[in-house]
Amino acid sequence: MELNQFFKSIIDQDRCAVVICNLDHEIIYMNPAATARYARRGGAKLTGRSLLDCHNEKSGEIIKKVIAWFAESTDHNIIFTSHNKKENKDVYMVALRDENGALIGYYEKHEYRNKETDELYHF
Repeated sequence: MELNQFFKSIIDQDRCAVVICNLDHEIIYMNPAATARYARRGGAKLTGRSLLDCHNEKSGEIIKKVIAWFAESTDHNIIFTSHNKKENKDVYMVALRDENGALIGYYEKHEYRNKETDELYHF
């Protein structure tokens, strides 16, 4: 079995939205949580479109600055971008690199701070 199938499954099972972009800011993949979260904006139809079209001009400039920062060093891989008080989550941008460390894209990572409410090992 190809390793990429395992990585895709990890992303697809994540309850948080994952939107992966290439360096042209083209949305190349959205996990099921992302397609549901952004359904009002087009959901899965956003794949192939520019992420910059989904943001205002100021946010677009910030995204471009983050990508430039990622490109400066292989040590620049994650940056805190915001806290959403309403949803009690922190949001980060994360660099994606190839096996040689070259920057190939990025994604947005959401980390919720809410305590889990499921029972342990709830079958």
